[in-house]
Amino acid sequence: MTGVGWAYELAESLLRESLPRRWAHTEGVAACARRLAPVVEGRSEVLEAAAVLHDVGYAPTLVQTGFHPLDGARHLRTVPAVDDRVVRLVANHSFALLEAEERGLRAELAREFPLLDDPLLVDALVYCDMTTTPDGGRTTAAARVEEILGRYGADSVVGRFIRRAAPEIHGSVERVRAAADAAGLTL
Repeated sequence: MTGVGWAYELAESLLRESLPRRWAHTEGVAACARRLAPVVEGRSEVLEAAAVLHDVGYAPTLVQTGFHPLDGARHLRTVPAVDDRVVRLVANHSFALLEAEERGLRAELAREFPLLDDPLLVDALVYCDMTTTPDGGRTTAAARVEEILGRYGADSVVGRFIRRAAPEIHGSVERVRAAADAAGLTL
């Protein structure tokens, strides 16, 4: 598929009514991806499509395992002509392998959706997701990690995951900031 309009239509149909706050977050993540277009150059449509689709696995109609990156990616691979890079970015967004491990799903996720070999694109999606509030506003990665810990609790599956992922998240954010600075883009 070309363009990203299809991705917006799909994500909106799955999230807007059933999960309006998740939809607001999604819109914010997608807006961030559009701002990063000069940084990822010829891969901007892949980034934006993955950004707008990254949380579709939360949609009640798609929940199978309860692990949204896996549920979303499984659905997306059934959508004709969706770029494999988009599917793999959704499956592995924001260090999902670490959460999959907490859930006993790491081998399954890794087998079905191998990590994408495009570090800047992976980091860019992490940056967009982890610097966007649940309501779609901008924030820092540190504040976002704290917000997630507060929402889920430190001893929950998500709490344990986010504590483990925090150093990696912060590394991604710093690498994207450096790439943006090199491209003359102020974030």
